[in-house]
Amino acid sequence: MARIAKKKAVKIPAVATRPLAAIAARPLVNLAQCVADANAAIRDPDPGPSDPRDFPKLMSRLPPARKKLAPIYQTGMFDPYLHTLNGLGQAGFEQILASDPSDERQGRLMMDMAQALLQPGEGFQHAALRAFQELVSDLYDGFLSAEDRAAVKKPDRGVTAPMVKFGEPASGPYTWPIEATASFRLATGVPPNAAVVSLPPSNARLGLMAWSSIGHETAGHDILSADTGLKQEVTDVVHKGLTAAGLKALAGYWADRIDETASDVLGILNMGPAAGIGLIAFFRGFGGALRSTGPDSDPHPADIVRGFLAASTVRLLEFSDHIKWADVIRQETLKDLKPITLAGRPVTAAQAEKSAVVVAKAIAATRLRSLENTAFIQIQNWRNSDEAISDGLRQILTSSTPIPANFGSDAFAAHAVAAAVMAALAGESTIRNIQSRMITMLGLMHDQNASFGPLFVTHPGNIAAHFDYKELMDTVSQPSGLR
Repeated sequence: MARIAKKKAVKIPAVATRPLAAIAARPLVNLAQCVADANAAIRDPDPGPSDPRDFPKLMSRLPPARKKLAPIYQTGMFDPYLHTLNGLGQAGFEQILASDPSDERQGRLMMDMAQALLQPGEGFQHAALRAFQELVSDLYDGFLSAEDRAAVKKPDRGVTAPMVKFGEPASGPYTWPIEATASFRLATGVPPNAAVVSLPPSNARLGLMAWSSIGHETAGHDILSADTGLKQEVTDVVHKGLTAAGLKALAGYWADRIDETASDVLGILNMGPAAGIGLIAFFRGFGGALRSTGPDSDPHPADIVRGFLAASTVRLLEFSDHIKWADVIRQETLKDLKPITLAGRPVTAAQAEKSAVVVAKAIAATRLRSLENTAFIQIQNWRNSDEAISDGLRQILTSSTPIPANFGSDAFAAHAVAAAVMAALAGESTIRNIQSRMITMLGLMHDQNASFGPLFVTHPGNIAAHFDYKELMDTVSQPSGLR
């Protein structure tokens, strides 16, 4: 996970000094409590701020909010949005709301974009919102920064990390990808250049496992939308792979759900096994068990095959415990196994699991034309270094000492959330305490993120020096007086 180098201040303990087996011989001992926490957040009715449906009031609230936004969002999101509202006028604004009576299409988009611009300016859930924004920025940068995409061209669109907001608790975590937000424009106007990601307001306080799903939304949906033709190419390689594996009957099922399917895979590539096991705990929060039935009308694969997909993706990762964690996720998935029906067709467990193995490999490891013959797993992978960093942050999150102001040059938001999820599952502290400290930690990372400073930095991962003689210089004593 290459990112922008930060000033080193605190040495993160190496994982070798505290191996996973010693941390928690039973890594999921607290799983039931994590599921209960997820359920409590899901049942929490907090709606967040009311939608700004009064046009004059909205137009008066927006200018003060602009001053609180980072420059990249002032020019890339705020200005195009305000320009569009000015062009629409009150009549056009009200027409858009009236044309979306179900509140799930253009009216919802307009309101969500307003919330993403207003909430940081007006201080709603200030600490949690900053933490949420830092995680989204890091996950997005992980796939799109120049350093991580060394051999891959710049994305075709959506070069700025998504903005975030809290709201719509009944919808759970979701995103408006760049195709949607860019459509909110006048014919002659510049389109907004960032997606919008949403979490229920309760997740600012509860439901830690939902934070592991943000990789799905940001390193998944929003990445798939950043390059023209990428989503279709991924669809084609999945269909081809399943057909070649003798699973043609399931090829259409997975291909028709490629957006959700690939988003699961990409989230795990960026956040490691925490995204996989966190997904299972989060889903169980809805009904107590993974669903083995996937209706034809549901754009998501059935929960049970998503569990198999998570295990299969973790098995492809590079860190030493990848087989162990793949087996853990697989065994948890099997605990909820019932007769499987996908789009009305009975499927054996063996067929379902085999198809997930094929799909995971096709999405993660296929060299894609849209990415200059590069595979996703070449851009992002969870390695031993990521485990070491995450474990070091895990010790900080579960201690009672003040959280340091800096975590070293290689610790990032994805590491922090992975650490929190794993610590909560292992019962190393109370879930509430871990989540609170995670939000504080992410807020400190937000303070150091160049994207939110005075410069127009769209991808902080691009700010990285390339040293020809770094290993040599590390061994040479520095002259006195130089800092």
